[in-house]
Amino acid sequence: MDSNSRRTAADKTLDVLEALAEHSSVAELAQATGLSKPTVHRILQTLTQRGFSRNTGSGCYVSGPRILTLAGQFLQQLDLPGQVRPALQELQERTGWTVHFALLHGDEAVYAVKVEGSKPYHLASRVGMSMCLHSTSAGKSMLACMTDEAVRALLGRAGMPARTPKTHTDVESLLRELDHVRTAGYAEDHQENEDGVIAVGAPVFDHLGQVIGGISAAALAYPGGATGDFPEHGALVTDAARQISLSFGAPPHRSDLRSRSARS
Repeated sequence: MDSNSRRTAADKTLDVLEALAEHSSVAELAQATGLSKPTVHRILQTLTQRGFSRNTGSGCYVSGPRILTLAGQFLQQLDLPGQVRPALQELQERTGWTVHFALLHGDEAVYAVKVEGSKPYHLASRVGMSMCLHSTSAGKSMLACMTDEAVRALLGRAGMPARTPKTHTDVESLLRELDHVRTAGYAEDHQENEDGVIAVGAPVFDHLGQVIGGISAAALAYPGGATGDFPEHGALVTDAARQISLSFGAPPHRSDLRSRSARS
């Protein structure tokens, strides 16, 4: 018995519906799902009748309005802080550092969730506080998802204020660092946003694979944190960000910087 014969009708329908996000013709959908063209065509007819797909009139299909309706209804029910908190809590327990989730908002980001670290101190960050992108680890990880042209345009509007003596204030030097961020999968903050505070951050993506925010783990440089922890903590932050991205519906190949860079 081959794998296709073990797939239920629901499996096949969902496979075609998911493939519609990246493919449009019957032939492409058949190849992507491993189904026969007649089967794909029959499923598309049902999806079209129910509003989940739409025939463009040129033999190709795209997602239908019913998908947007359902997505909007589910988004209204979404408890964003509650959805990300378990992953952030686990990250905090594994690193011992203070963990944040920030949402991209225009040319800056805003802290949406904070989980205090296990050390006997509290960082100045708070929920609702805005943050610069060029001087924070989460912010730089978000910038790394953009093209160099987009980064230049954004920083041209927002500026690059020197938060500390170590802050990047030159676009070209920051762009060079962003190349390393894309390779590593996470960004580092070496006391660039606040004196005495270090951090690592990674981006979070939505169901379209677009960057919507980032998470970070931060600690005092001395005592309580050391840059020698960056590789280990960077990997943990990257994994947590990917977990959150997938929970938001991000495609696996667009759910972290490393997978995106590998396909570019």
